[in-house]
Amino acid sequence: MRTESGHDLRHHGDAEVRDEGGSLVDLAVNVRADTPPVWLREHIAASLGGLAAYPDGRAARAAVAARHGLPVERVLLTAGAAEAFVLLARALKVRRPVVVHPQFTEPEAALRDAGHAVGRVLLREEDGFRLDPAAVPEDADLVVIGNPTNPTSVLHPADAIAGLARPGRVLVVDEAFMDAVPGESEALAGRVDVPGLVVLRSLTKTWGLAGLRIGYVLATPETVEDLQRAQPLWPVSTPALAAAEACVGPRALAEAAHAAHRIAADRAHLLAGLTRFAPAGLRVAGPARGPFVLVRVEGATAIRRRLRDLGYAVRRGDTFPGLDEKWLRLAVRDRSTTDGFLRALQRALTD
Repeated sequence: MRTESGHDLRHHGDAEVRDEGGSLVDLAVNVRADTPPVWLREHIAASLGGLAAYPDGRAARAAVAARHGLPVERVLLTAGAAEAFVLLARALKVRRPVVVHPQFTEPEAALRDAGHAVGRVLLREEDGFRLDPAAVPEDADLVVIGNPTNPTSVLHPADAIAGLARPGRVLVVDEAFMDAVPGESEALAGRVDVPGLVVLRSLTKTWGLAGLRIGYVLATPETVEDLQRAQPLWPVSTPALAAAEACVGPRALAEAAHAAHRIAADRAHLLAGLTRFAPAGLRVAGPARGPFVLVRVEGATAIRRRLRDLGYAVRRGDTFPGLDEKWLRLAVRDRSTTDGFLRALQRALTD
């Protein structure tokens, strides 16, 4: 979907590693690079014996509710966070939706597909892509923002986002990458004091489950009911429900917390390595707090192609409203992978 501004809202990082890109080292997709841990794969596999029965989401829904200290009426399970954006666009009766960019483009694409005219608030590079609450129109009755934001990796203060709430406004916060932030600082999930708040979470990023499609919505019971009516019957499969229940349990939460600190250390290693390319004009947006970083460099399109020839896939930035062809997004990987990438980047910048 290409908008009047020329941005392809339906381009995502997986396009970089499809088909002939399947052999590349993947720094384009913001999902755990290795497979799900053995214990999770075994748990999901054990659910396959129940495939003859229709999915029953009650246990998984209760587990998600308990994880956030909420009643089950405030939880809706979805086939990934992407389905939640479609449900919001179709089910909510809004007149002036606004999306804060640069961010994940699927919310705007879903709203446009549902027939909405979508307003944009473009955060500025010179402000570090930080939220300016005053830039959001007062009459916006739906506001969508990511935290931490894909692709800028900016973590906005929870109070600043909560301050966007207004009577009659739905405030949608995409927290798909929040569990990659140590301590989940600035999270709004579990808050019931912010009027109109809708929080989206994904379980596919940290756990490497993009192919399984599982996420959830946290909102008022009335909003959950509205979204549920827009869902098809049995929208989440039995294996995905098993994964959801497991991924919000104590063992998984402890493992995710450990992973968040490892990601922070691996990100610091990547950022340190990128500093040596400053003389070549490479600049990092920041401070980065997600499992990816956004960089600006002249000739980024050609550099991305050279990196592909050298065996590495990175995400182009020009499909995000608010960015242009000078931007690239890099997923945080382990130190060995990062070191190999940095060597390839050195060649790509000098060839």
